[in-house]
Order: sequence, then structure tokens, then C-alpha cells
Amino acid sequence: MGDLLSVAALFPGQGSQYVGMADPWLSHAVGREVIEEASDAWGRDVAQLCKDESALSLTEVVQPALLACDVAAFRVLRAEGVEFSAAAGHSLGEFAALVAAGALELGPALQTVIVRGRAMQEASDAVPSTMTAIIGLSSEDVTELCAIAGRGDVLQVANENAPSQVVISGSVGAIERAENLARSRNAKAIRLKVAGAFHSPLMKPALARVRESLAGLTFRQPAFAVIPNVSGRPTNEPSALRDLLSRQMTAPVRWEATMQSAADIGIRVFAEAGPGAVLAKLARRCLKGTEAASIGSPEEAVSFASAMKERAE
Repeated sequence: MGDLLSVAALFPGQGSQYVGMADPWLSHAVGREVIEEASDAWGRDVAQLCKDESALSLTEVVQPALLACDVAAFRVLRAEGVEFSAAAGHSLGEFAALVAAGALELGPALQTVIVRGRAMQEASDAVPSTMTAIIGLSSEDVTELCAIAGRGDVLQVANENAPSQVVISGSVGAIERAENLARSRNAKAIRLKVAGAFHSPLMKPALARVRESLAGLTFRQPAFAVIPNVSGRPTNEPSALRDLLSRQMTAPVRWEATMQSAADIGIRVFAEAGPGAVLAKLARRCLKGTEAASIGSPEEAVSFASAMKERAE
């Protein structure tokens, strides 16, 4: 593919799940193979778990289930002939980006994600905490808002998703104060359905267990650039990818910077591989005029691949 067709894969994280999200991939041989591979590595039936609404409410279940579905979407796209020049994943989705790029194997990555999800669930249960999306204020304004509303509690920017779309994370009391302050400044505050304050210091109790699990993984040179959440800059260095993956537990997701870095290295088209359509929308908000498609089924993968082939001719 030429420069105009340089494609990056984007992988959604927690919050994009829906009941039955594995089912579409079972109709494609490659997608079914990924779901079965993940089930074997987990020792649980991924497709059945994805049909259980109560199971999908648990961080320790939804994270590995999403990883399986993200990777299934990517491998179907690749099987249909789509070539990729880069990858990035939002929070949990960074694991899928690393698997897609060949830096990690799916089975071992899934085992670490199981540890990650369980540790994050336990850290969330220990302290009442949550996350809220602030719409209508800049990242700088939200940082100032956190300083005012924090009052000694944990409260910080968790996701810099797009211009005027910033997620904050912290204790419930601090979040409530921040929501009221944001609304007083004519911004929207939308509480997220999450177990706790991800990407904040409240996840520190989970950090040691995740680092220990990551230390047991073999990180290889990726086949194409991966843009980690913490830095928002592409890297191919295995040791850096491991370190940044652990640091994202308590650090903000710099998604707006990630999108700009992708554009800077020549990415012109984004394919969101997995459930939902959040990242494709964010790509279009961050980079005006960019092309971004959401691939949540084999049919959408085939359609996207056909469009890429036509433009390459």
C-alpha cells in the first residue's frame, strides 16, 4: 500500500463490551480460531462468557474477553488482505495492539490480562472510586479543576481522549465535587460505568502483581510501530513496551497525542478492531478529515478490505 493507504489498527478497551460480542467472529474461520485459542489459554469458554451479562460486569472477566475479541477482529482483517503500518490500543486495548504487532503471543498476554483484571477489581473494591468524562473543557482546564476539587483526595486526569473530551479518575467524593464544578463551568459531566478509578494512584495496589506477570512475558520486536498510552509516541523497543504497559496502570491515557503521532508517521486510515465505535469517532475528532472505520463483524472486515484493495489499484 502507498502512503495514502497507510492503515493503523485501533483496539478498544473496557467500556466497549456488549453481550454476545464474540458471536460475530465465530462465523469466520480465522475469528473462530482466535476465540478458541483464547478459550484454551483461559480454560473458559470465551463465547459463552460473552453471552453472560453478569460475567461481563466483572473487570476480571471483561478484560480477557475483550482482548480475545479485539485480536479476532484484527486477524480477520489481516486474513482478508488488510496491511497495517501501526497499532494502538486504549488502555486494555494496548495488549491487543502488542499481540497484533507480534510483540506478544495471545495466550501469555491473556494470562497477564486475567491477572490485571483481577488485581484492578480488588483495588477498586478496596476504595470507593469511579471515573467521569468531562465534555467541553480543555485538558489544561480539567487539570486545574482536579486540583480544586481534589481537596486532598485522589483525583486526576485519566484519559486525554480528544479536544474537549477528558476523563477524570478518583475517589467518589472528589469525583462528585469535580462534576459539580464542571457543570458550573457549562461543561458536561458523564459518570462512566466502571469498577473503580483506573489510571490513577488508586490502582497502585494492583501494580506489583501486574509488573510481576509482565516480567514473565516474552516481548519481541513488533512487526510495525506500536504507540503506547503513556508516551503517546511510537516505539519498537521491547523493553520500553513492557515498561510503558505497566506504567499505564496509574498514568493517563494520552489518546489525543497517540492519534497525532499516528498522523505524523503517515497514517491516513484507521480501523477500529473490536466491539464498539468509540475509537473511530475519537480519531475523527482528533484528526479532522481523517478516515476511520469500526470493524465489529466479519462482514465489516470484508467491506473494509475491499475498499482498501480498490484504492490500492
